[in-house]
Amino acid sequence: MRALALALLIAATAAQAEEPAPPSAQVCSAFRASLDTALASAPDSLRLSSLLFEAARKGCAPALVRLLEAGASRLSRDREGDTALAIAARAGRGPVVDALLSGAKPEERRQIDMTDARGSTPLMLAIHAGRRAVARALLEAGASVDAINAQGETPLSEAAYGADEDTADMLLQKGAKPDTLDRYGKSPICYAAARGAARLVGRLIDAGVDPNARYGGDLTALMWAAGFPDITPADHAAATVRLLIARHAKLDLVDDRGRSALMIAAGLHRFETAQALLEAGADRTLRDKQGKTAADLAATEEMRKRVAP
Repeated sequence: MRALALALLIAATAAQAEEPAPPSAQVCSAFRASLDTALASAPDSLRLSSLLFEAARKGCAPALVRLLEAGASRLSRDREGDTALAIAARAGRGPVVDALLSGAKPEERRQIDMTDARGSTPLMLAIHAGRRAVARALLEAGASVDAINAQGETPLSEAAYGADEDTADMLLQKGAKPDTLDRYGKSPICYAAARGAARLVGRLIDAGVDPNARYGGDLTALMWAAGFPDITPADHAAATVRLLIARHAKLDLVDDRGRSALMIAAGLHRFETAQALLEAGADRTLRDKQGKTAADLAATEEMRKRVAP
């Protein structure tokens, strides 16, 4: 697997972020006191927006409601292009998200799909940050499941990138397209396979994704699963390889370097996935464009012995 491709995956959050703890009473009490002072001076719209963003970030829902009643706009943006909803979604502030969605006028409803400077919607930001409860709330409120940001990412690719099978299930149930390519030439199944999200890989195939489709560098989902990054548990990767094989993934396809899934696994010392491939009958004798076999590419002597013809 290419170093760049792996780096892009390893840069992802290693585990889903936990839902944040509720804001402390002290934090919101202090903010309420400063808000009292600010509102007494008849702040302009810019100041109201600044306070709204702060309330969203801190998670102080009652204060945020006061600001909305005072005329703060749900549609205002900060310097990063974030609305208060985007800030709350990224931070996992469920009560703030609820307050922003509740009572919104028809023209204010578009906040749900307003994008930040990278073209990401609040739903995409919530999924990327691992805020499952907020993601669910946004989906139930009608957030777009097929928004695409500047990187070509969709909510589904964000969920696959984070191995968030539950959120991906919700997205697919609501009609998300299963095979949109991002700017790196990968679709959600590439990320799901690399992260060992076997159930999601199966769901994507059920939704119509070809298990033998080619992506950037002529890599297939099986190759991504075989060369999983360090953040993926080895047993999850092996289970994903076995699922792909059971769903008719071809064992001996090669990428644009002439390397098969077995060669990729051998080169990265992915012993469990190499074993699964060998048990299924992967060809040990294949040679890449440089004439090397899996044994030649093996990262360790143990692996070399295991994959030698």
